[in-house]
Amino acid sequence: MDSPDIRIVLVEPSHPGNIGAAARAMKNMRLEQLFLVSPRQFPHSEAIARASGADDLLERARVVDTLPEALVGCGFIVATTSREREQYFRVADVRDGAERVLRESARGPTAVLFGSERAGLTNEQLETAHLLIRIPASDAYPSLNLAMAVQIVAYELFRARGVSIDPAPGAGPLADPQDMQRLYAHLAQVLEEIDFRDRTQSGTHLMARIRRFLQRAELDRNEVNILRGILTAVQRRRRHAGKVAP
Repeated sequence: MDSPDIRIVLVEPSHPGNIGAAARAMKNMRLEQLFLVSPRQFPHSEAIARASGADDLLERARVVDTLPEALVGCGFIVATTSREREQYFRVADVRDGAERVLRESARGPTAVLFGSERAGLTNEQLETAHLLIRIPASDAYPSLNLAMAVQIVAYELFRARGVSIDPAPGAGPLADPQDMQRLYAHLAQVLEEIDFRDRTQSGTHLMARIRRFLQRAELDRNEVNILRGILTAVQRRRRHAGKVAP
């Protein structure tokens, strides 16, 4: 059984023991790509001790400063959440989410994001995801230890590999986060040029809402290029119109 093209991304983990335990969980379930975003302490002897035989995975772990660096080249991205609902996001049960991640990994690199032990993932970090996955737990105490959450998700990914899963629809890979960021920047520029502004009281929600519904659309690279081509055509037409004498 080959390892799927799935990155486990720990964002700002604070306890080295959790990093080691997460590596052990990954090795148990045949996942090999561990990315650490700005870990507080790594490398560390406690991480090695808790890895308990997964030292090789720790040695290969990619340590980066920012989340975008960890997601370079990724298409489908999911983020973990302890909340039952997140406004404007699609939230799936961990079992359904794992099957979706596995399906998407057949056509390109995918990533599963885990937040810090103290605060989880920020809203900005959640916006990089196409889907949120939730691990059901007691309402009285729904918060899971980071390494435990990785173990559950890793198990569901391993389990899904024994289930008959149809390939993801569409031939091409999804647009990666860098493609999407260029699209959002281009769109924001055009909205500014045509004076299309957020009319709400705070005036800060428009681009966030646009980002979220485009993330839900799960655009591939060709679709992103089509949208950017449309935006470029709008800009050219405006420039041409501005040259015409009144």
